[in-house]
This record gives sequence, structure tokens and C-alpha cells, in this order.
Amino acid sequence: MKVPFYDSTREYRARKAEFDAAVQGVMSRGDFILGGEVAEFEKEAAAWLGAKHAIAVASGSDALVIASDILGFRDGAEVLTPTFTFFASTSCVARLGGKPVLVDMDEETLDMDVAQAAAKVTDKTKGIIPVHLFLQPTPMQAVMDLARKHGLKVLEDAAEAWGMKSLVDGAWLKSGTIGDIGIYSFFPTKTLGAYGDAGLMTTDDDGLAKKIRSYRVHGSSVKYQHDYIGYNSRLDTLQAAILRVKLRTTDESIDARARHAKRYTERLSGIPGLRIPKVRSDAREVYYVYNILVPNRDGLAARLKEKEIGWSIYYPKPLHLQKCFEYLGHKEGDFPVAEKISKEILALPMYPELTEEEIDYVCDEIKVFYQ
Repeated sequence: MKVPFYDSTREYRARKAEFDAAVQGVMSRGDFILGGEVAEFEKEAAAWLGAKHAIAVASGSDALVIASDILGFRDGAEVLTPTFTFFASTSCVARLGGKPVLVDMDEETLDMDVAQAAAKVTDKTKGIIPVHLFLQPTPMQAVMDLARKHGLKVLEDAAEAWGMKSLVDGAWLKSGTIGDIGIYSFFPTKTLGAYGDAGLMTTDDDGLAKKIRSYRVHGSSVKYQHDYIGYNSRLDTLQAAILRVKLRTTDESIDARARHAKRYTERLSGIPGLRIPKVRSDAREVYYVYNILVPNRDGLAARLKEKEIGWSIYYPKPLHLQKCFEYLGHKEGDFPVAEKISKEILALPMYPELTEEEIDYVCDEIKVFYQ
């Protein structure tokens, strides 16, 4: 049996008529740049998330840079961000001349260690970027308490967190709707994924929303009149049309991922040394990725490859050990938890169209390896 790590064609085949009609509708109208489907997707996404404003951009990475610029994470400002995350969560600050202040992680939940972040606040600290990784959000009550205490801006990196929830001030809120600005990626593998690059920014602040809408179109609110040095980051109308089709069944997709995760967890229980990240009581998980932490990770990966089972490693090297961030002055051993996790973590196939037989095959091969 061959089990791909991700397969977009299964969903397309199952809903071909819907996707084809959506794309052909855009083609027939010809409104390719910020067309009608973009505006409709923004309204539908805002309603689903419970956000006042949802503004579509070209990618999650663009969203991080635009938000960092607007929130002032630049010109020497210090911004707290995890070392165990995707490059864009930190480069968005570095490319603007801000200083990323890296933070280690919790070994059981894989979240940023907010207590360590609090200890790194200085009079130069401008903000914090909590990154909601893999299956659950960063502890947002602790993040917001820290931000309120020190007057920090909060940029929620919810690129992987579509549908996740946090308990904050007694209410369950969707990830990306809690801080000053939230961002999402719709990279094809994501829980809500496009058929190319796509992103979204959310805020409840009218002033920030107005700025975001301007920044995504070269800093302009009126054509050829520029209030800011903005960006060219507009969601493609074709991608918006595809996302609208997928948004109709996003709850069902999240439920399917939960069923797959439950089966993985049940089938993998009892394997010596294999650990599953712990879900906190103040979080509601969504399994964008199903990770396991294992001894001899590279040996298992080789075995799975031999058996034609897809896998991925998020992330093989923490950011403090990346060449481009050498200037921050970190060395091996500075963030021991992240370094340990990077050698143990392995992501297994996870998407709604997986079958029980495929999951069982993956689990059986893992069991055989450790036996």
C-alpha cells in the first residue's frame, strides 16, 4: 500500500463539479484581482471566525510581514517569538530591522514557553508573536496577560490554526481573533487550503483594518495615491473562489481530522518510547498535523519511506541554529527543549480523505519497526 503524506487530488475528484464551476465563473467574469469572490470570501471567513474584519492577502508569509510593519515590529524593536517554528514567524520581524527575541518551548505541548517569554521582556520589547503549532494554540490567556501587563502588541500566527480555540477571559475564542492582528495561511496542505498561495488577516480594530486594506495594495486607498509604503499582496480571485467551496465543508473536514487523530492515537498506544503531544485543557485542538515524538526518528523515517508511507519533519532545525540568524548570537544548547524535539518529531499523513485502512497500515509499520 502507498500512503502519500498529502494528496489534494482526492478532494478535487470528490467535488470536481463544485471546484470547476467556481474557477470557470471567475474565468468567465475576468475579475482576477480583488474580484467579487474575494470580498465574499472575506465576509464568510469573518463570520466563521467570529472576527469583525477579515482581509485577504497573497500568503500567510505576506500577512506576517504586513502585520509586523503595521504593529511597529521594526527598527530595533524587540519581539518575542518561538525558536521552534517556521522561518516566516521570525523573518517577518528581522526583515524590518526588528530584533527577534527567541523563546524555547514546552516539551509536552510543543507550545512556546510563555513563562520564559515573560522573563525576556525589556524596555525595548514591542510585541509578542505566539505561534499556534500543529494541533493547538499557544496558551493565549497567559499571552494576553503578559501583553496587558507590559503594553505589548500581539500578532497571532495562526497559519496552522484554522478552527483551533483558546479559553481567554472565560470565553472560547477562535485562534487568530484574540490579539491585535491574527494571520492565517491557506497553503494547500493547511486545514483550509487553497490550490496555491493564499492568506488572511483578521482584526477587530477598525483603524488596523483600514491600514491592512491599504497596505496590501501598495499603501493606497485611492488608486495612484499612496498613504504608506505598502506591499503588493492581494488574494487571487481564483484562489478565493476555491476557498469559498472548501469553507462550506470546513467543519466536516476538521471532524474528519479529529477521527483520524483518534485512530492514530489508539493504534499507536503502547509503543515503547513513542509520545503524543499533550492537549491542554484551555485549548481546543484541530489536527492540521499529527506528530509523534520517537526515539531513532531518522531510522523510522527511512522505514516509512521504504514502505511508501509519506512523512515530514516540522522542524529539523530550530531557528536559533539557522545560518541566517547567526547574528543573534545563539549557540547549540541555548534552547535545549527545541533542540531535543527537533531530533524526535515526525509528522504522519493527515488529511480528511485518509482511509482507516491507510492509517492502520501506517501504525502497523511503526509497530513493526519498534518491535
